[in-house]
Amino acid sequence: MSDKKTSNQMWGGRFASGPAAIMEAINASISFDRKLYAQDIKGSIAHSEMLAQTGIISAADQEKIAHGLNTILKEIEAGSFEFSTRLEDIHMNIEARLADLIGPAAGRLHTARSRNDQVAVDLRLWVKDECFRVAEALKGLIKALLERAEEHAATVMPGFTHMQAAQPVTFGHHCMAYVEMFSRDLSRVRDAIERMDESPLGAAALAGTSFPIDRHQTAKALGFREPMRNSLDSVSDRDFALEFLALAAICATHLSRLAEEIIIWSTPQFGFVRLSDSFSTGSSIMPQKKNPDAAELVRGKTGRVTGHLVGLLTVMKGMPLTYGKDMQEDKESVFDAAETLDLMLAAMTGMVSDMTVNAAAMKKAAGSGHATATDLADWLVRTLGLPFREAHHVTGRAVALAEDRKVGLEKLSLEDLQSINPGITADIFSVLAVQNSVKSRTSFGGTAPSEVRKQIRAWKKRLGKA
Repeated sequence: MSDKKTSNQMWGGRFASGPAAIMEAINASISFDRKLYAQDIKGSIAHSEMLAQTGIISAADQEKIAHGLNTILKEIEAGSFEFSTRLEDIHMNIEARLADLIGPAAGRLHTARSRNDQVAVDLRLWVKDECFRVAEALKGLIKALLERAEEHAATVMPGFTHMQAAQPVTFGHHCMAYVEMFSRDLSRVRDAIERMDESPLGAAALAGTSFPIDRHQTAKALGFREPMRNSLDSVSDRDFALEFLALAAICATHLSRLAEEIIIWSTPQFGFVRLSDSFSTGSSIMPQKKNPDAAELVRGKTGRVTGHLVGLLTVMKGMPLTYGKDMQEDKESVFDAAETLDLMLAAMTGMVSDMTVNAAAMKKAAGSGHATATDLADWLVRTLGLPFREAHHVTGRAVALAEDRKVGLEKLSLEDLQSINPGITADIFSVLAVQNSVKSRTSFGGTAPSEVRKQIRAWKKRLGKA
């Protein structure tokens, strides 16, 4: 048996050249970091302009570099650029092609720069751009929820705790709860942008450079507020990636909660909403089925996004300053989480916008489970002056009687209620109807239609300024 054949068996058939092929496969990142091509070219042009302005390279060389980089940008966007795993990453692929195009001048581009600060600025630019995309998608979802909330500000439905009917609310109020959730997600995105708005470019490998560079110029040219203030931190920081994954995971969790409710609401047992055919599928064997697959996939993909956060946290927790090849593992998780979150937001916005609401089914369910029991207790406190604990006890006896009679609280007679507490009058029936119950909840942030409409107006105003 030849040495070559022995080597192949040892290292596995997939790696024809033995250890060298394995090293190339594990080391190369071009299969995924090619996504950074636009940011890499943008950063290189800004760097070359700064080098020329500070006299580190000639204006003639800078013109050649800029022209060559713009040519490469067009080639990549046209699909004619040939990526090579032998050249490891997006930086070396672009640099090699630049040398083919403009010759020795290409070698001057990497003056006062390292791949360490280069990849840090590329990924930071990409994540910052993605944050702006997520912010716009969130605003679209919030607008869709506001439209449904306004449409159903007075549509009564059961509110739940422990998945048991608790008190009647309105569907508009329920939608507004998600407006609040997704607005916090929007706030987190904007906070993250503010924190990542610093440029690592110019930190070089880790210690800065002896060349008279102007980091403020490159930061401004790339749209950053300012350069990062420590060269070690500049190349080793991945907080911006972790923070993006964290906000993505929290947002995905909110999307999953809403998806779960849509799944429950769309069952025949609830029948609160009906998804359009655009967001549903049928069964291959059961012709009566209409499955809420889009909502289920939103719910399922949440685990994927959360997994990416945990994965990168685990990579970074053992990283000493400054750069290690482990940090190459940051990109695939960020790219996939971003793509997944974009899809989840688009799907949820579509579902919210075109689902059909069954107001009659919601209203019927709102009256079940003695949902106005708290209203009865509040009336006893407010009208008869009972301590709340005593009112709670009296209401419990009324509920037990209603259950024994197999009727709702509002169907008990006045005599029935007076047998529990003689002070009860016919006025009690004004609070036992679910419609009256929701109208009475006028406290700030309450479910009363008047309060819901007030919150909708406030949010439309806030969103208009966003």
